[in-house]
Amino acid sequence: MKYPASLLPLILALGCSSDPEAGTAPEQQTIPVVEIQTGRQITFQEYPASITGLSTVEIRPQVSGILEHVYVDEGAKVEKGQLLFKIDAKPYIEQLNQAKASLQAAEANAEHTQLEVEKMSRLTENKLLADFQLKTAVAAHKVALANLEQAKADLATAQINLDYTTIKAPVSGYIGRLFKKHGSLVGPTDAEALTQLSDVHELHVYFALAERDFVAFRNRFEGNSLEDKLSHVPPVSLVLSDNSEYPDMGKIDMVDGQFDRNTGAITLRATFPNEHGLLRAGNTGKIRISMHHDSALLVPQSATVELQDKIFVYAVDDSNKVVKQPIAVIGKSGPNYLINDGLAAGDRIVSKGMDYLQEGQTIVPQEVTADSIRRTALKN
Repeated sequence: MKYPASLLPLILALGCSSDPEAGTAPEQQTIPVVEIQTGRQITFQEYPASITGLSTVEIRPQVSGILEHVYVDEGAKVEKGQLLFKIDAKPYIEQLNQAKASLQAAEANAEHTQLEVEKMSRLTENKLLADFQLKTAVAAHKVALANLEQAKADLATAQINLDYTTIKAPVSGYIGRLFKKHGSLVGPTDAEALTQLSDVHELHVYFALAERDFVAFRNRFEGNSLEDKLSHVPPVSLVLSDNSEYPDMGKIDMVDGQFDRNTGAITLRATFPNEHGLLRAGNTGKIRISMHHDSALLVPQSATVELQDKIFVYAVDDSNKVVKQPIAVIGKSGPNYLINDGLAAGDRIVSKGMDYLQEGQTIVPQEVTADSIRRTALKN
């Protein structure tokens, strides 16, 4: 159909206005938004640790001889004073007998010289002998007394050596490897000990804090001295190498006297009970220290974005525009970050769909609760 030329502009105008998309604003996205809350939370910090027993004692022979008996097995639990090894005692029994005989001879000689002194004294008093002969008798008696004391010392030494042929446990603990077997020749100068005995009824667990962490740790607790502050430190946990938690709690009871110049860290010690001997010296693990936060700001981890070692959230202002906001994380508690800077209680942040947002974009907020986010995180 042909239209008059005068109607063409009107027809074109009507055709353009009939497009339903023309002139409408872009549709705003509906995005889940959560309100920042505060609460009392407990966070944990973990530090690599090494475990030692209360003491580790090398068991060495004090006399030389043939190892006649081995009364324990490797790994056995022994009590203080329990017999461990026996060295052939026959040579030392003979030495003891000889020392006893020498003592008897020395005692007899001392008695004889004493009688000589008494006799010479009477004769000298009666002017029958010169003083020189009395002095000679007194000197001989002094030599006899010295020989007597030497004989007593030799007897004591022989008795000690004989006692050393039986080797007993100096402390309660667990036997290590047995490096010498029955029939071996052993002696005090051996390069290798007979075994090692580890007292592990208590464990010393050592870990290190960097200077900054130590200052924060020290300032967290009350007290005028470091000893006072340690008394206020709550019990700590020990996480084993398989990530299981040791059943007993420990107590931090020692701080090293100085920082390590090479690492810039200081060593602390926590003591744990080990009544049932579940752990041994040489085990490794991690010390877990709990920290209480009375009014912590909680941010769901799922509502954050990490860029170049910094953590951001998308804050929603009063006009529902989103702004990328950095936050300062001080710890984790379950699915939440604990923060101390970047947000305030009552602020709103985007909880989901951050990948599709742009700075300054206006959204339609869909309010969700922190509990619903936590339940979703636990399910996943």
